[in-house]
Amino acid sequence: MPTETITLGAGCFWCVEAVYQELKGVSTVVSGYSGGSVANPTYHQVCRGSTGHAEVVQVTYDPNVISLEDILDVFWRTHDPTTLNRQGPDVGTQYRSAIFYHSEQQREIAEKSKRETDVAGLWPSPIVTEITPFTQFYAAEDYHQNFYRENPNQPYCFVMINPKLTKLRKEFKDKVKSGKESASA
Repeated sequence: MPTETITLGAGCFWCVEAVYQELKGVSTVVSGYSGGSVANPTYHQVCRGSTGHAEVVQVTYDPNVISLEDILDVFWRTHDPTTLNRQGPDVGTQYRSAIFYHSEQQREIAEKSKRETDVAGLWPSPIVTEITPFTQFYAAEDYHQNFYRENPNQPYCFVMINPKLTKLRKEFKDKVKSGKESASA
């Protein structure tokens, strides 16, 4: 089955990873760094904000099960795309809202989705999400992968991720994997 990949930045990658791991049609979600100028950056380098990288997830999905439009619909509704370089308590360019497209078709879909979401008035302020060509992805350190699944009771997860998952399960219940599917993906 052919898959596609999109790279998304929406604040802390732990939050974004947990959301996309729950969607039907998503086969893998890898936390990492993209959009900067430093090769093989470490988490500590990215946190300092000097690499130009954003915390991102690379989402691999089956377009026959879930469309890029649906993936982006979840993206717009599970973070605040109107705050420049900030998501909740996380501040800095590494937390920017970004779509790193892997093809011209993805760019067109992302720009259309952004325009339509902005016009729909989902958010009271204009969307500031950058839409930029994908160049390089660096997987984050192992301890960042599957973070929520392995640390659901960690305070950050409880306060920041649980509300996003509750919203996802309510607003996108037809797109969310069953409990068994979710645990294996």
